[in-house]
Amino acid sequence: MRRNKTLLIAGLLSVAGVCGSSAAIAAGPSSHIAWSERWQQLPNTPAPVAALKPHYASVNGIQLYYATAGKGSPVVLLHGGLANSDYWGEQVAALAKHHQVIVVDSRGHGRSTRDSRPYSYDLMSDDVVALLDELKIQKADIVGWSDGGIIGIDLAIRYPARIGKIFAFAPNTRTSGVKPDTEKNPVFARYIERAGNEYRTLSKTPTQYDAFVEQISHMWASQPNWSDSDLKKISAPVLIVDGDRDEAIVRQHLEYIADTIPGAGLLILPNTSHFAFIQAPEEFNQAILNFIDYK
Repeated sequence: MRRNKTLLIAGLLSVAGVCGSSAAIAAGPSSHIAWSERWQQLPNTPAPVAALKPHYASVNGIQLYYATAGKGSPVVLLHGGLANSDYWGEQVAALAKHHQVIVVDSRGHGRSTRDSRPYSYDLMSDDVVALLDELKIQKADIVGWSDGGIIGIDLAIRYPARIGKIFAFAPNTRTSGVKPDTEKNPVFARYIERAGNEYRTLSKTPTQYDAFVEQISHMWASQPNWSDSDLKKISAPVLIVDGDRDEAIVRQHLEYIADTIPGAGLLILPNTSHFAFIQAPEEFNQAILNFIDYK
């Protein structure tokens, strides 16, 4: 791996002084224990952010839920598989100080509906572009987690004129990038159980969770499956990010993505997992802002 392309947490966050606070946390024995174990925790899903203004857009054959806050250059937040946009609650306020924040429930997730078409990352990317068209936004930055990060990469490949920067947290670009038996990891298992309960609370089709999971699982079995040449087409600035304890994504695969996308960087957040945005929101938010706002 080309180490000069790898952005480690110390280098990226030192400008804001976050590393100094992290060192202080780790200094004492009791603090060190709390720091080292945070990757084993699954904090509560953040409560819906009051400042967000909820909407539905009739796009691409579905009712797509989205909500907006703040003013400035647009940033679209795309959540992971089975989740919903509430998971971005810790990020909205930080970003909305200087940006127009748009959170989205991907098709079939959260409050958004789905249709009978097979799931694909292309289809979900088309949903995002249709929403940008609806909002008359020509170009937006993307912050994506897991499936949301994959959608961001898909957008960069297929819609380069519509995408600015891409902060892709815990993506994979081939199915081999996912660890086997991820669902058996205790933290991930708790997340899957929670996601099902949240679906039944938020969805317009609360009794169809099993059908929804079956539908999207067909996509996960074979997608994404991009070649090196696909990734080398990307011209947008990309930062590949993950926690050093990710339960789902193979670290070498992340290094491969960052090495293959032209000019991409790699950031590994310490003592966090697939859920770093709620385990370490301060570091996560500063990483987003340092990347998106860097000129």
